[in-house]
Amino acid sequence: MSESKKEKKEQPAQPELPTNGNGDGKDNGNGNGKDHVVAETAATEIAVRPFDINKVETPLHKRMDFSFLEYASYVIRDRAIPNLADGLKPVQRRILWSLHEKDDGRFIKVATISGHCAQYHPHGEAAIGDALVVITNKRYLIEGQGNFGNIYTGDPAAAPRYIECRLTELARNELFNDELTEFVPSYDGRNKEPVTLPSKLPTLLMLGTEGIAVGMSCKILPHNFPELLEAQIAILKKQPFKVLPDFPTGGLMDAREYADGKGSIKVRAKIKAKDESTVVIKEIPPMTTTDSLIGSIEDASRKGKIKIKSINDFTSEEAEIEIKAPSGVSADQLIDALYAFTDCEMSISSRIIVIRNNRPVEMTVSEVLRENTAQLVDTLKRELELKEKKLQEELHFKTLVRIFIENRIYKKIEQCKTNEAVYEAVYDGFKPFRKEMIRDLVDTDVEMLLGVRIRRISLFDINKHREEIDKIKADLSETAKHLKNLTKYAIGRLEALLEKYGPIYPRLTKSSRYDEVEAKDVAFKAFKVAYDRESGYVGHKVSGEEFRVDCTKFDKLLLIFRDGHYKVTELQEKLFVGPDVVYCGIPDRDRIFTLAYTNREATYLKRFTFGGIIMNKEYFCIPEKSKILFFEPDTPAQIYIKYKPAAYQKVAQQTANPADVAVKGAKTRGNQISIKDVSAINSKPPRGWDESAPTTKLSFA
Repeated sequence: MSESKKEKKEQPAQPELPTNGNGDGKDNGNGNGKDHVVAETAATEIAVRPFDINKVETPLHKRMDFSFLEYASYVIRDRAIPNLADGLKPVQRRILWSLHEKDDGRFIKVATISGHCAQYHPHGEAAIGDALVVITNKRYLIEGQGNFGNIYTGDPAAAPRYIECRLTELARNELFNDELTEFVPSYDGRNKEPVTLPSKLPTLLMLGTEGIAVGMSCKILPHNFPELLEAQIAILKKQPFKVLPDFPTGGLMDAREYADGKGSIKVRAKIKAKDESTVVIKEIPPMTTTDSLIGSIEDASRKGKIKIKSINDFTSEEAEIEIKAPSGVSADQLIDALYAFTDCEMSISSRIIVIRNNRPVEMTVSEVLRENTAQLVDTLKRELELKEKKLQEELHFKTLVRIFIENRIYKKIEQCKTNEAVYEAVYDGFKPFRKEMIRDLVDTDVEMLLGVRIRRISLFDINKHREEIDKIKADLSETAKHLKNLTKYAIGRLEALLEKYGPIYPRLTKSSRYDEVEAKDVAFKAFKVAYDRESGYVGHKVSGEEFRVDCTKFDKLLLIFRDGHYKVTELQEKLFVGPDVVYCGIPDRDRIFTLAYTNREATYLKRFTFGGIIMNKEYFCIPEKSKILFFEPDTPAQIYIKYKPAAYQKVAQQTANPADVAVKGAKTRGNQISIKDVSAINSKPPRGWDESAPTTKLSFA
C-alpha cells in the first residue's frame, strides 16, 4: 500500500456535527453559540472544496473545510439573512425582545437597551445601537424620542445616552406572546433568547432589509403596511392581489419590471418647476440623501452633462433642494437632464432570500405574503386554543370554589388530624357534585381549595360568583366560535388593524409609468471643440479658432484630412491630428458634403453622404495619391474655379453649380471639372478672381 493511501486509511472519520435536537442549530449552552448544523444549510453547496481523487486530505484540510462551513452557516443564519417566520435578523429580534422585557409603557434610554441586549448579541453595543436607530426610522415597531438622525440628509443619530425609545402599540400587541415563544440558550449560556417571535404581522415586507452573507445576498424592498394587510385579506378570501414597494423618502416609482420581487424598479425624485428657470426637488429616491443627490448633480455639472447656475439645500423636516438653471436653459430641459445624468433617477434590484426551516431559500413577494398569512392563522389558532384552555381552567376553579363553600365541604376537614385524612375528606365531599364539575378533582385542585381564606368564605357572594361564571362561559363560547370560523376571525383582525393604521401609514412613493429619458436627447452642449492648425491639436480644451463647434458628452467627432482619409473618434480633451485637417464636426450619416479633388490627370467635383462609419477606422473619400482642393458641408449655391496660367490658355476661370451633381456615396469618383491645373476652388470668388475676364459656366448635365 502506498504511503498516501495508508495515510488516508488511518485518518479518523470526521465526527458527527453536534446539535441540541431542536433543529435550530444552536448548542446546549457550552459558550460558543455557533451554528453546528452546517450540513443542513445551503452553505454546503457553495463552500465544499471540489473533489480531487489525487489530493491528500490531511487533518488541516478537514479542519479548514469544517471551520469555513461553520462560519458560512453562522453568517447566513445568525447574522445577515432574515428569518421568514418573523421577518427579522437576529440583532433586530434581540433588540425587540430586550425592549419587550424592559417594557413598562415609558421611554427607555437607547444606551440601556443596548446594554441589556448585549447579553444576547455578542457583537458589541455599537452594532446594537445602529440597528435600533434603523428600525426606529422605519416607524412601525419602535417609537423614538430625541434625535434619531435624518433620513433625508443622512445626518447621524445622537449618542445612545441622549435618545430614548419604546415599543409601539402595534409591536406590543402583534409581535409577542411569551407562552407561544420557543427559546434557546444565548451565546454564553446564561440566558434564553427567542428562536423567532410569534409575529402576526408581515414584518419582512413591512420593514425591508438587505444583507450580504457568504456566497449570497438579499435585498428586500419595504412595502406599504396597509396594502400588505389588504393583500392578506385577499389571500384569505382567495382573491387576486398585488403589492408594490413603498419607501419612507417618497418619490416616484416605475414597477413594470418588479416581477413579484425578483426584478427591479426604477425610482425618481419628485421634481417640480417653480418658475421658468428654477426647479425644486421635494422628494428624493430611496438609497440616497440630499447630500449624495447634490453631489451627483454637482459632479454631472463639472463633467458638462448638465448646466446649473446655483443649487441650494433647504431640507429640514422634509426634503427641499432648489436648483436654478442658467439663461437659455428652461426648467423642463433641466428636469429631463437631472433624470438622465444624476441620481434623481436610479434602478433598484430586488432579491428575496430568507431563512425558512433553517435553510436559505429564494422566494417571491406573493410566496412570502402567503406564508405570513398562513402563520397568522396558525398563531391566532394557538392563541385561541391557549385562551380556551385558560378559560376552562378558570371555570373549573370557580366551580370548585362555589361547591366547596356553598355545600360547606370545608366543615368536613375540621376533625381531620392528618394530611391524608384532609385530602380524603375533600375528595369524598365532592363526589356527589361530579356532574357539576368540568373535570375530575386532582391533588392540585385540593391544594387550591385548602388555600381559600376564611374571609373569602364568610364574604362569599353567590350572585356575583354566578355572574363571573356566566362571563367565563360567554368568553368560552365566543372563543369556540372563533376557532370554528378561524379564517373569518383572522379577516376581522386584519380589518381592525387596517381601519386603525391605514390613515397613519399612507403610501409615500407614488406608482407611475414614466417614459425613458434619452440621455442623448437632453444632453447640454457644454463642450466647445476647436482645432488649432499650428499645434495640430483638436478637442474641447484646445484654444483654436477653426471648426469651433458645441458638443455634448455623447457626441463624436468626424475628422477629414487633405489626403482624403477620414475617421470618427470619441470627444477628447486634446487629440493630436496634425496640420492637414480640412473638416472637423459632428458626424451625420445623411448630411450632404461637397468636395473637389485633383490627381495627376484631372480635377473632379462630387456631392456625397458618409453613411455609417465604424469608430476609429480610417476610410478614404478620394482616390489614392489625390488631394482635396475644396471641401464644404451642404451644397453651396455656386463654386468659383481658378486655373493656373498656361500657354495658349483661353479660359482662366469658370463657375459651376454643385446642385447639378448627383448625390452618391463617399467612394464615388464624381464629375470631372477639367484636365487643366487648378490653382483654387471656393464657394466665394478666390484671390485673383477677375470680374472683367471672360467666365464660362460648367455644365454637368
